[in-house]
Amino acid sequence: MRIITGIYKGRHFDIPRSFKARPTTDFAKENIFNVLTQYVDFDGAEALDLFSGTGSISLELVSRGCQTVVSVEMDRDHHRFIQECLKKLNTKACIPIRGDVFRFVKSCRQQYDFIFADPPYALKELPQIPDLVLQKGILKEDGIFVFEHGKDHDFSEHPNFIEHRQYGSVNFTLFRATAKTTE
Repeated sequence: MRIITGIYKGRHFDIPRSFKARPTTDFAKENIFNVLTQYVDFDGAEALDLFSGTGSISLELVSRGCQTVVSVEMDRDHHRFIQECLKKLNTKACIPIRGDVFRFVKSCRQQYDFIFADPPYALKELPQIPDLVLQKGILKEDGIFVFEHGKDHDFSEHPNFIEHRQYGSVNFTLFRATAKTTE
């Protein structure tokens, strides 16, 4: 796993073979971040990374200048790996939280400029995640939510849909919070 660009550009982290997480490929990550530059100014932004897995997206967000990144991951070993990566980078810009994403979102009182979610593709609650995030009001008005999912889901009819991108087997759907979804 490598950081694509920013202050930690080129840094590599070896993911233990025992990990169950499927990290976003470097190819897909680089392409989706290229798209995101039209929508998000990461410099000084507050970001939330749900289902963080290996922390690849969290580390990329920190490298790109986010002021704060909250990284939520339930798996103990994955959470520990994220902490180790942050220690190697000597950064306090990321707050790794070990916990259930659904409980976190339901109790969250903070708003973010950018939210990324990469749940397990087989998660039965996967289709409800965009509404959960957008209706809870944790995304600031005009904030961007990127949802990574498998090919079996289509969110193009969602009222907050912006666009869909596919890179190999990786699908990203982008949503924008409106005044109505942030109330």
